[in-house]
Amino acid sequence: MKLSLFLSAAVVAIGGVMAAAPSAEARDRIQVTGSSTVFPFTTAVAERFGQRSGKAPIVESTGTGGGMRLFCAGVGVNTPDAANASRRITASEFDTCRKNGVTPIEIVVGFDGIVVANSKQGPAVQLTLEQIFLALAAKVPNAQGQLVDNPNKNWSDIAPNLPNAKIEVLGPPPTSGTRDAFNELAMLEGCKAIQKRMNIQIDSKACQQVRADGAFVEAGENDNIIVQRLVANPAAFGVFGYSFLEENRDKIQGARVNGVEDTVENISSGKYPLSRSLYFYVKKEHIGVVPGLQDFINEYVSEQAMGEDGYLEKKGLVPLPAARREEVSRAARAATGLTGL
Repeated sequence: MKLSLFLSAAVVAIGGVMAAAPSAEARDRIQVTGSSTVFPFTTAVAERFGQRSGKAPIVESTGTGGGMRLFCAGVGVNTPDAANASRRITASEFDTCRKNGVTPIEIVVGFDGIVVANSKQGPAVQLTLEQIFLALAAKVPNAQGQLVDNPNKNWSDIAPNLPNAKIEVLGPPPTSGTRDAFNELAMLEGCKAIQKRMNIQIDSKACQQVRADGAFVEAGENDNIIVQRLVANPAAFGVFGYSFLEENRDKIQGARVNGVEDTVENISSGKYPLSRSLYFYVKKEHIGVVPGLQDFINEYVSEQAMGEDGYLEKKGLVPLPAARREEVSRAARAATGLTGL
């Protein structure tokens, strides 16, 4: 359901101009947008909350970037109450929020790992960050250290122990927080490894520029679609969050990265190179106005949800350590908004 459907007649009548706070009578369902990676977790919380309240929040998957743009656009019933994010809010997004009167409450939901996975009908592989960069970068250094258009067509062009098959990786679009995190954790770090080995310098933007010749396929914000396409094509690989691998281990497998397996223990400890934190942002100005918003927050940060053995862990979320969970929960229950980054 598009956000515009939530405009009240009163808002339309005055051309969309709102008072400082939205009207509770104008919208009585919580609206959440943002990351496709965090979407399954927030949806699970929404379902539990809806069972008690009778009005489950509406959760949309728009990607982190798109979700944060909607979230930071302002205060009122025509804007979402919360946003899922698979990376932390950026400085520019925070500035936009504050400029538009929005105070974000930041909730670190837990940990996640970005996986490079393929069908179980395909080969089990081990990849280094450097190999991921050499497979997917738009430009790579030649033997003389000069940047050239990526010449690698098959995985075996990068290393003889990799499959003699065309490089085809399905992944998220630029609006996705997973794409942002992948660029930083895999592409940039792989590029740094090459720079160190070859004793050369490569601009960080060039390090994170993904090739556009068909080797990397932007497959949209729905990670389930990527999983389906991997099953249909055992030669392809996909980039997405750990929870989607965990839910589909009967069909797909994750590659070891730098020799480290994508397990809960390795992700929570940071040993797995593509580990990251996941976030949920709530608009402080909507608390006490949109019915049930604080109760929804309380459900999200409860031990039964994001704690060890909680129902979110069963969906693939890697929980925060106990002390950190308590800190996050306390701040969320107190509606402590961000004042800076």
